[in-house]
Amino acid sequence: MVSHSVWIVGTSRSGKTARLVEQFCNWVQPEKQHTESFYTKKQGRKKGGHVPEFLYLKQTEPGVLVLAANDDNRRELGDIIVTSTLGKYPVRAKTPLGFFQDEVILFWPLLINSLNLKAQFPVRLRPETEQELATKLWRPQLDEEILRAAGVNESRLVRRILDLLQLAAYSGTPCEDIAQILARGLGENTTNLEPEFLASLLLDWRNWCLERGLLTYGIITELYSQHLLSDRNYQQHLIKRYQAVLADDVDDYPSVARLLFELLLDQGAVGAFSYNSDGAVRLGLGADPNYLEGLAERCRVEILTGPPPESLGEQLTQQMVELVTEPMALSSLPKTVHSIQTTSRAQLLRQTAEVIANAIQSQEVQPEQVVIIAPGLDAIARYTLVEILVKQNIQVESLNDQRPLISSPVIRALLTMLALVYPGLGRLVDRDAVAEMLVVLSRKQQLPETSRDAINRVSSTDAINRVSTDIDPVRAGLIADYCFVPHPDRPNLLPVSAFERWDRIGYAATTAYNEILQWLEQQRSQQELRLIPSPISLLDRAIQRFLWNGSNLPYEQLAALRELLETAQHYWEIDTRLRQIAPVETTPQTTIIEFIQLLRRGTITANPYPVRPIGGARKAVTLATIFQYRSSRRSHRWHFWLDAGSPLWAKGGAATLFGAPFFLQDRLGEPWTAEDEKLAEEQRLQRILTDLLSRVSERVYLCHSDLAVNGQEQLGPLLPLVNACVTVISEAAANQG
Repeated sequence: MVSHSVWIVGTSRSGKTARLVEQFCNWVQPEKQHTESFYTKKQGRKKGGHVPEFLYLKQTEPGVLVLAANDDNRRELGDIIVTSTLGKYPVRAKTPLGFFQDEVILFWPLLINSLNLKAQFPVRLRPETEQELATKLWRPQLDEEILRAAGVNESRLVRRILDLLQLAAYSGTPCEDIAQILARGLGENTTNLEPEFLASLLLDWRNWCLERGLLTYGIITELYSQHLLSDRNYQQHLIKRYQAVLADDVDDYPSVARLLFELLLDQGAVGAFSYNSDGAVRLGLGADPNYLEGLAERCRVEILTGPPPESLGEQLTQQMVELVTEPMALSSLPKTVHSIQTTSRAQLLRQTAEVIANAIQSQEVQPEQVVIIAPGLDAIARYTLVEILVKQNIQVESLNDQRPLISSPVIRALLTMLALVYPGLGRLVDRDAVAEMLVVLSRKQQLPETSRDAINRVSSTDAINRVSTDIDPVRAGLIADYCFVPHPDRPNLLPVSAFERWDRIGYAATTAYNEILQWLEQQRSQQELRLIPSPISLLDRAIQRFLWNGSNLPYEQLAALRELLETAQHYWEIDTRLRQIAPVETTPQTTIIEFIQLLRRGTITANPYPVRPIGGARKAVTLATIFQYRSSRRSHRWHFWLDAGSPLWAKGGAATLFGAPFFLQDRLGEPWTAEDEKLAEEQRLQRILTDLLSRVSERVYLCHSDLAVNGQEQLGPLLPLVNACVTVISEAAANQG
């Protein structure tokens, strides 16, 4: 019998998602209504019998499982499907990991029985909490000799070991088999760490977590693939709940997702899958596109044509790839590709920003039609580009900018406030921190923003300019110098009159300082009487009293505050669970100290859920790394490829986990050689070029500086492209200007 499932193949922006939605609409809104259900497993259907031209899903039947590669794509796909079908059909849109997590929590009683676990509700660990707890558990075994052999610091080694558990789970490998795969894959590699030792650490960690009902992404995936999917009771429930599955961009899914799809298809569900051979954005982070591609054998394959005619992909991809793979080929690129070339990177950043500003001011292009893409964005580059463009009244949106929470003055001020209220935290606060706290907590009442401002995000520079305070930095410094009394247990703030020339502070600043002082004293007394339930309540009180104050906060500050409260709530939830399992002699202040130190290490970023802004697209230039941009599935008229001469264009970088190639199904446990690495880099670069060129419709600028930040000459794989295109700004032209 011909399969009714569909496998849709196409490049970026070839219409795969639209075709996926169209297929779903064909199922639920057929042109010809048939009385027969779409179920191929229905008892009344005979083998080889007539199959309707249009299968359809009944509203009375079980729901539809919709999967997308990441959370942003999931929301967009879910919205499109609900809109297309007027919300008449039960659709559940998730990411693969989100689905695994929901299923493990939903069927936790089943796992309690089969694994003989303690009956307690599971709690998911965030990655930063996971790393902290694993470090504490393993610290006795990770001595200096082990760290010296590994060649990395303790934090990096712990993260690397935890990633192995996650990669193994994504590949469907039991934790017990990790040692065997590592032994074959590493061989005599220079890690100098025994695979059995790493595997024993992971087994200890997994068992420690399960005893306490703590779940990580790796443990969740392993529980789902190794225990739930093979459980007959679970299989029956799964089949009853879903009559169809739609999965977009399956080239970014872990291999265990194929086990789920095959189970559903075996039991008569119908599926529609989209696949991009030039995608594989998450290859190196657990995705296994080659293994997922094997599903095509069970489906009717549809091949969509190349990128849309308005993109540069069709006319440029082959030529650019040939130039990169065969640098000796003499060829020149068309006028749609330009280059900006300088000697130093500082000049490159400045001139790139100037070209963008001039084009926008001359109305040649709109801000939202421009993107700056780099293989890696350091803080200097990000700051320079934002600063120059914002001065020209051009907003900049950093795509998924994961800056540490502690980089926000508002967060630092709230942590200082905690140290002044709770006893025993005096060593965590100094005069500079107190001065910053006084400035932040003395913000003036703000007028409500216009609806346009409220909808559109604003840049951090603009946000800072719009906030005025009663205590400026100079007065705050004077107050901290003369009124702050350091103490390891009880640091204190004295009345402003302790400063002999307190008249220099001024009325507004004195009034604001007295209000802060009075509020701190009130909180201290309530804390001593145990009237503050937890530090989370104190943080919320401070936000309500000093920061919110009836005004609309800038988006960046609001995101940071939400993430702080979410992080604090999660941290104390985990702390409560651990104290219930194994009571410890430590004081509550110890938890606050560890929480503040965790934030100060910069491991937590301001990405609260959900992060999607309300309203239309923001009129801003987009700034992104290659991985962020490809993951977002966006497209623009103009592309600026920053650091085009960098060798990082072919490297996986942070988007490749240690040991990832060992857990791919087609080479499970095989050693990773230098030849394999070279081939992988060539394939990665071809995918990046093909993907990016499919997402640009008008012009590409290759921005190249001869010297990198460290002063070394840049001889990356894209250098032949730079030499083959029209130079719009050269060093000589810049000097003449």
